[in-house]
Amino acid sequence: MTDYTISTNNIELHYVEYHPKGNPTLVLMHGLTANAHAFDGLVNHGLTRHFRLISPDLRGRGLSSKPAFRYGLEDHAQDILGLLDHLGIEKALLGGHSYGALLSVYMAAHYPERVERLVILDAAAEMNPNAPAMLGPTLSRLDKTFPSYASFLEEMKAAPQNTFWDKDMESYYKADAHIREDGTANPYPNLSNIIEVATGVAQQPWVQTFEQVMQPAVLINALDNYTMDEPLLPDFKAKETVELMHHCRYVGVDGNHQTMLYGANADRVVRAIEAFLL
Repeated sequence: MTDYTISTNNIELHYVEYHPKGNPTLVLMHGLTANAHAFDGLVNHGLTRHFRLISPDLRGRGLSSKPAFRYGLEDHAQDILGLLDHLGIEKALLGGHSYGALLSVYMAAHYPERVERLVILDAAAEMNPNAPAMLGPTLSRLDKTFPSYASFLEEMKAAPQNTFWDKDMESYYKADAHIREDGTANPYPNLSNIIEVATGVAQQPWVQTFEQVMQPAVLINALDNYTMDEPLLPDFKAKETVELMHHCRYVGVDGNHQTMLYGANADRVVRAIEAFLL
């Protein structure tokens, strides 16, 4: 794994590269409050056997710039188009998890000439109607200062969405935490910026956006309960979205919206990606 930072769309965009000699290149984008290390579990379960993987910190997250404003889908899309230009990728294998998946669908609909195929991890035109409340535990860590990184990590281990703990989760949470000189820690994302991201998602006409996508796609749906004893994306809503698209296949996997990316669940996700792209 190697870290890079580039200038694109008036920000500094940080990304990580895995298996630089792999072919083809797969660009995956993380979820709403996540970071570039969200896919470490997939990497450690074999994703880079066949792919060079590029995973950016979206604006406002991780080590990328955190401007005060401009967190809409189009702002994010322009960042990623600049990244594709930097990498010399004319037409990308593009995808992501949750918000990152929605961003990839937005780009496929609005910039079809830049997207070859789509990997959609647990995102759809309509999520569980209780999604805002279900995401409460994830959002509650933002704008919070922890007395130490160790205390931050202990709270993350106890979070309701983490129904089990996997060693690959630690690199993700380590990349989430800004550790100050006095030893205190706080997550990198800013709550007000994330609210602006979420507002942009809520305002997007997703049914029409998914209907516009002509590229082949796979939608990989996490079947287990997330929080509030419900899955964040019920399987029937995922299948409805698959029907909206022109060339999309559905794959259901064990794990919830978070834990699908780790442990044995990650192995199943990797196999589904390989079966679709190779």
